[in-house]
Amino acid sequence: MLGHLGFSYVGLAYLVMLFTPNILWARPLPAGYDSAGERRALVALERIGQVGCTACALCFADFNLKPLSPWSAWLGVSFALMLLYEAAWIRYFRGPRTVARFYAPLWGIPLPLATLPVAAFLLLGIYGRVIWMIIASVVLGVGHIGIHAGHARALKKDT
Repeated sequence: MLGHLGFSYVGLAYLVMLFTPNILWARPLPAGYDSAGERRALVALERIGQVGCTACALCFADFNLKPLSPWSAWLGVSFALMLLYEAAWIRYFRGPRTVARFYAPLWGIPLPLATLPVAAFLLLGIYGRVIWMIIASVVLGVGHIGIHAGHARALKKDT
């Protein structure tokens, strides 16, 4: 449950899927985006979770492919969530880059650009049986989803 140290190519693939659209999103930010009102405690939890998830994804070989078993379903669902995350980004990039589109649900999934990667990394942690990834994902989720939920609430008040 603690994990076996070693490079994870699966973890690297997840990080590439995570960071690529975020880098594209940062230039330029969506019209109306303002991070000034974010709660510092949530930002701190988000950063801690980001570092933890990134380190775990790369440093635990337990995430690499194993012979097919019922346990592989955790990886399959996790990867499907990452594909949905990519679909949410594609939807965002294909239209006007506004805050409202950024926080719009995807097929009933609220805040998909926040919830999907957190859930995917949590399930990756379960698949690899790495408690550190599970903990880092929960910490990331509290911060990241909390920040995005605050932005979405503020957006609803403004409209």
